[in-house]
Amino acid sequence: MKILCIIPSRIHSTRLPRKPLLPIQGKPMVQWTYENAKRCAALADVIVATDSMEVAEIITKIGGKAELTDPALPTGSERVAAVAERYPDTDVVINLQGDEPFIQPRMLEQLISPYLSGEMPDMTTLAYPLEKDKYHEPGSVKVITDLHHNAIYFSRSPIPYYRTDHHAPVYNHMGVYAFRRDFLMQYRTLPQTPLEKTESLEQLRVLEHGYKIRVCLTEDKTLEINTPEEYALAQHFEYKHQ
Repeated sequence: MKILCIIPSRIHSTRLPRKPLLPIQGKPMVQWTYENAKRCAALADVIVATDSMEVAEIITKIGGKAELTDPALPTGSERVAAVAERYPDTDVVINLQGDEPFIQPRMLEQLISPYLSGEMPDMTTLAYPLEKDKYHEPGSVKVITDLHHNAIYFSRSPIPYYRTDHHAPVYNHMGVYAFRRDFLMQYRTLPQTPLEKTESLEQLRVLEHGYKIRVCLTEDKTLEINTPEEYALAQHFEYKHQ
């Protein structure tokens, strides 16, 4: 089983300009993400996919691998697919966003656990139990699953609606994915879908076209960096090597 981790890292960000290059506790954000992914022993290799020479140079200077991709590619998954296309002997491809500097190797192992156990789902993703105060926050993407841990729906809205006192589990989705390589090549050809556009959630495209996403659970949480407030928190985030 050959598993390749690709980190899409785009230089332009509306809320945080030049986000991958921003320093966190002394080193650039993208370097944090790359180095933590490299600590996962289950991965055959880690590559940063970027449209920026500046980002590529940060990675190559520390002995890492970076490949340039077309700046016109609209999503991180398409950037990942463009690099994965050059590695036909790969079985599974991880899409780890460059703004996940505090990812734990153990979390990547949980993400790929179905593949390591002999299953070959189209796609997997990570989620952890949703905190009650995040239920109504559009920035916290909720996911509900079927009894086999396949995603039923992802939403920025509070789901499910609790009409009764019965408890139904809802999880906080993390934007990290693993694809069976052949499905990743197929995925990038799928046209965008109405719910994907409405919620601005790329993963809904998979569900709307009738494919499944296995939701792998983790108890760990990271600090994804999307806003100036989250970037400020990152300067004091206590990262534990696990």
